[in-house]
Amino acid sequence: MRYGAFSIGGYHARPALRRCLLALIPLVLVASCGQSAPQAGTTATAPPPAATATAAPVSPVRAALTITDPHGKRFTLKKKPERVVCLTGLCDDALVELGLTPVATTTPGLLSHSAYLGAKGSDVPVIPGSFGGEDVARIAEAKPDLVIGLAGVHDQLRTAVEKFAPLWVVQVKSYDDSIGYLRALAQLTDRGQQQAEAETRFRAKLADGTTRSKAAGLDKTPVLAMYGGTSLGVNTTEDVLGHFMSQFFAYPWPSKGGGFETAQAYSIEEILAKAPQIIFIQSFGTKVSDHYKDNPVWKRVPAVSAGKVFEVPTELWASGRGTRAFGIILDEALAKAAG
Repeated sequence: MRYGAFSIGGYHARPALRRCLLALIPLVLVASCGQSAPQAGTTATAPPPAATATAAPVSPVRAALTITDPHGKRFTLKKKPERVVCLTGLCDDALVELGLTPVATTTPGLLSHSAYLGAKGSDVPVIPGSFGGEDVARIAEAKPDLVIGLAGVHDQLRTAVEKFAPLWVVQVKSYDDSIGYLRALAQLTDRGQQQAEAETRFRAKLADGTTRSKAAGLDKTPVLAMYGGTSLGVNTTEDVLGHFMSQFFAYPWPSKGGGFETAQAYSIEEILAKAPQIIFIQSFGTKVSDHYKDNPVWKRVPAVSAGKVFEVPTELWASGRGTRAFGIILDEALAKAAG
């Protein structure tokens, strides 16, 4: 090869042919060497594999849904839940707040409340059985892709339930937990807008409740929330309802320690000693106020003698632990206390 006159293999190339031959030289070099060397400052990469007409289409992989509950526990589902069975009132409450309906429930009275589903609440199938001993076969019949229960109560059903659906157990110690679970369920069900609207309504109601309570002097008025059935009990400040009431009223009812029954087991004499001026009662069966109406000690309790004892909707006050329930309870408590 000689430059200048530009001869290749002894042939003298015409100008046009010379330009063509010059263009072919890099191609010949690449073909003979496999690939050209990378330029300085670049990284050599392998050529992409050739596409084949018979390649199978790649299916998109759906990411798992993982949330962290108000107590820092992580919970993961493989897909967005469409069919949810509620074994605790918090579940029903949160679903309704998000514009959803459970496929089965254990608190039909709550769902049928006028502030929830009203008459349509009776259309939701009811899971039979005792609290914590629900009929697992009936839960399975609802074909759920998520079951929500209460921690410390429904954990014992996990082995049986998780043969056909994930079990998520919740634990509410304050209304802040209720907000946290509402957010978590909204994340799982893709209901962020509904959650934001529900939380905004609830926070506005809390602020209004605080203002109303102070204006009426109720924040200094001793109030009691209690329940009765086979035994008498008090919703202490360690209990979620008692804690909620303590935010708006004077609430001198600490836990007595020990297990659940001993912690809330106040006698009528102890109730009299704390002299509540307003009492809200959740009665399971016979009304507590009727059962004790002839009791001489009960008659001396200031709320009783003043006619300020109120029997309240049991399933709402005893089972409703979500933002909607607490908002209704607050409105009812303030209205009755100020009336």
